[in-house]
Amino acid sequence: MLSMSGLGPPWSIQPSLQLMLEEAGLEIDTFLDDIRKGKTDDEIAQQTGVSREVISNLREHFEKYGIDSVMGQD
Repeated sequence: MLSMSGLGPPWSIQPSLQLMLEEAGLEIDTFLDDIRKGKTDDEIAQQTGVSREVISNLREHFEKYGIDSVMGQD
C-alpha cells in the first residue's frame, strides 16, 4: 500500500500569476520584464495605472510562487 502521509493533492488552489495579471489588465511579459529591469512597485504602478498595492501583491505572489502555482507531487 502506498503511504502518502503529509502529502497533499497534486494541484494547488493558488491562481497562476498570468491569471492574476490578466484580471488586473496587465501583460505577463511586460510585468516580468519590468521586474527584471529592477523597476519599483511605484514605477510599475505609475506606468500601468494599476495601484501600487496591487503591483506589490503581484510581485509578492511571483516571488513566492513563481509564474505558475500548480505543482505536482510525484
